Amino acid sequence: MTEKKTRVHNFGAGPAVLPETVLEQARDELLAYGRTGMSVLEMSHRSAAFGEIITGAEADLRRLAGLSDDYAVMFIQGGASMQFAMVPMNLRGEGRSADYVLSGIWSKKALKEAQTLGAARVAGTTEGERFVRVPGKAEIDFDQQAAYLHFTSNNTIYGTQWRSEPEPPAGVPLICDASSDILSRPLDVAKYGLIYAGAQKNLGPAGVVVVVMRRDLLERTPAKLPLMLSYKQMAESRSLYNTPPTFAVYVIGLVLKWLLALGGLAEIARRNEEKAKRLYDAIDGSGGFYRGHALPEHRSLMNVTFRIASEDLEKEFVKNAEAAGLSGLKGHRSVGGLRASIYNALPPAAIDDLVAFMADFQRRKG
Repeated sequence: MTEKKTRVHNFGAGPAVLPETVLEQARDELLAYGRTGMSVLEMSHRSAAFGEIITGAEADLRRLAGLSDDYAVMFIQGGASMQFAMVPMNLRGEGRSADYVLSGIWSKKALKEAQTLGAARVAGTTEGERFVRVPGKAEIDFDQQAAYLHFTSNNTIYGTQWRSEPEPPAGVPLICDASSDILSRPLDVAKYGLIYAGAQKNLGPAGVVVVVMRRDLLERTPAKLPLMLSYKQMAESRSLYNTPPTFAVYVIGLVLKWLLALGGLAEIARRNEEKAKRLYDAIDGSGGFYRGHALPEHRSLMNVTFRIASEDLEKEFVKNAEAAGLSGLKGHRSVGGLRASIYNALPPAAIDDLVAFMADFQRRKG
């Protein structure tokens, strides 16, 4: 008999933790999906079986997020980083500029990519404050004629999150990179022109990005754009212009069903708030041994960033945590420190174990 492998608590920022029941179902269906007699890894993306998988995933996403038919849903390869280019290529238009709000490294990367292709400006930024918060509404200098306004809803590296989205001028579509907090809480999609999210944090495995786009904006896509980079082509082909990342789409579908079974976005938001509060309380109650990076009113419910007095202690913390089955707590290489990514699928028990470890580490080293 094969010995069952022990799973650690995965606090990694991405690819990130998946629901254990989803992994078990994917394992059980790996050799033969349904009555097909083959794995999803083997089946044609043009088959009736995969057609049911991808349309089912879209239907469940629409149900969870409350998407009307005014919005197209696309499953696209290339991850969120390719969207940094696809957004301006499709939506900016000849001779126009786009606005970007900077709240971390990923929004900076999105701006840089847009600037390689045309005009884009910084409408607001907190970089001078080391991104300890997101810009306030009064700090954003809107271009009334901008092709769109782009922002990143959650900042994995710095541990900040927008509580409410910026409000662009009338007629300026709001574009959001929601890669690290997609479906973590209810969202008024009607405020957005386009939302994109790499799957590997809250939706599924790496290899696919979900794009939700208001259909009227599809008409902005230039006719001469390469078809693989065309939102209009992807929407019209229902994500089947070429072979999509079939297994990744399949796992997204399982995650969406898991979320629905839990009770939807209101319930997962409640759970996420409880998990985050438990961890932030441990940081704030440590008497300064642990210090949070983000300002309290801007803290992320998905990525908790914090420091200890010295880098040597932080290295020891990470090493000891790994030995205790708490994986992925090292901060991003660009800023150092510690980071606990506590996405939808991370169970509350993982927070309990981390908080207990933190208290013990402080007793031994404080």
